[in-house]
Amino acid sequence: MTNDEITTRTGNASGPRQRTGTGPVPPSGPVDLAGPPVPRQEEILTPEALRFLADLHVRFAGRRADLLAERQLRRDRIAGGQDLDFLPETRAIREDPAWRVALPAPGLEDRRVEITGPTERKMTINALNSGAKVWLADLEDANTPHWANVIGGQINLHDAVRRTIDYTSPEGKRYELGDTTPTIVVRPRGWHLTEKHLRIEREPMVGALVDFGLYFFHNAHELLARGTGPYFYLPKLESHLEARLWNDVFLDAQEALGLPRGTIRATVLIETVTAAFEMEEILFELREHSAGLNAGRWDYIFSLIKNFRTRGGRFVLPDRSAVTMTVPFMRAYTELLVRTCHGRGAHAIGGMSAFIPSKDPAANGEVFAKVREDKGREAGDGFDGSWVAHPGMVGAVREVFDDVLGERPHQIERQREDVVVRAADLLRIEETPGRITHAGLRANVAVALRYLEAWFGGRGAVGIFGLMEDAATAEISRSQIWQWIDAEAAVEDGTLITHELVAGIVAEETDALLAEAGNDDARSRRIEQARELFEQVALAPDYPTFLTVPAYAYYV
Repeated sequence: MTNDEITTRTGNASGPRQRTGTGPVPPSGPVDLAGPPVPRQEEILTPEALRFLADLHVRFAGRRADLLAERQLRRDRIAGGQDLDFLPETRAIREDPAWRVALPAPGLEDRRVEITGPTERKMTINALNSGAKVWLADLEDANTPHWANVIGGQINLHDAVRRTIDYTSPEGKRYELGDTTPTIVVRPRGWHLTEKHLRIEREPMVGALVDFGLYFFHNAHELLARGTGPYFYLPKLESHLEARLWNDVFLDAQEALGLPRGTIRATVLIETVTAAFEMEEILFELREHSAGLNAGRWDYIFSLIKNFRTRGGRFVLPDRSAVTMTVPFMRAYTELLVRTCHGRGAHAIGGMSAFIPSKDPAANGEVFAKVREDKGREAGDGFDGSWVAHPGMVGAVREVFDDVLGERPHQIERQREDVVVRAADLLRIEETPGRITHAGLRANVAVALRYLEAWFGGRGAVGIFGLMEDAATAEISRSQIWQWIDAEAAVEDGTLITHELVAGIVAEETDALLAEAGNDDARSRRIEQARELFEQVALAPDYPTFLTVPAYAYYV
């Protein structure tokens, strides 16, 4: 286990109300609150809610720790030369034509356009007024786990579910909900993150269970009364065993609140290269709670670089901008996802469009043309909907899917039996066109530094150079640089990419940001923190598995 993934081991469970495994005896003490006061936190951190969180943590933290350890062992095997393949031990699941996932839950039948964004109060209202079918309320990559965001996000979700949310800006502009709002789907943090402001006997609680547990405990019954339900997006899964763990969490939570099995529904982001080889198995593990799969394109590229970063040669990718959804390995991944989902009666949701509207009319026309082309390809391939990151893009994407779907809520009936994807197709990385350029190298540095500076300031989704950047795109930027240095790659004119070359670019970009900051001392401190963290995650010999883990350590 790498030291950047916290391995809390305070319990283990193989199912609801049972305990097995290798972890020690669970603690029985209360939850310790270590975070600074947040307005209205008493509405969220009630004694009953904290007991619910403690129960989830005690039952499942041990299994989570074991699975994180298995992640690292698998990465080590891949780094050592082992190529990925479909699992022989689960062949029977893949070859059994009979099983299906549950029918779509209320509010999840039609998902033709979904908007994603953090749970900041004004952005919550804007997302809910966007005209999208689904709002992905992001407690993960588009959020920073600053304590005020963790609790503030839960307060905003509580109010949004009850339609009592409003906001008045410092300038006096009032924001409130319209008559029709999207279905809310919450994305908790990944399994690898902890919540250090909530502890049991000095152990930080599992961040994913905190995010899931607080939302579920406070809102599940209210959502059902309003005709929808507690729905989730599950990020960063690397195996079907991690999906099984979530399924057991769902069973336990439903039992604790007296809700029927299958009340919870979850869409899994297939955003790791290992999970791409286990799509069928992930759907199978969650089948009564499954709402489909999503093509998490940016994290998928990051995962591929991370797993194969030391193997050089054919595993070295060109500039990030060249790795489009039409390159062979990405095409294979998305085609397989649609076939897998539709074959099991599940929704297939396309990846996020990172473009945001421009104030320049000519540039804006080009942006919208690119978005329509991207989403038109997805709709034509059989996807049932797709993501946007900005309310201004909702209408364009809805029009694209309207043209294909018409009045139908989805196109699950398109089975895509024409698609045949082999293991080798998912790893055709060497066929990716494009080059590593000076501009691409500098862009990686510039984007990562600007994103990290915003992250330290509490913003997890940031518009940079015309694109909406979040933790996933920052991960690509720093991981590419680490890999290029390790592989002794060169830019197009033959210049080797070395530690010294990148360090010089980092210094130049940092100086430019400090000049922008001027006399803003707080921002200057964040910029220096961003530079230090970037050097740690992109230039140090040891590669941190996730940049958000050391970033969280800086913050805490």
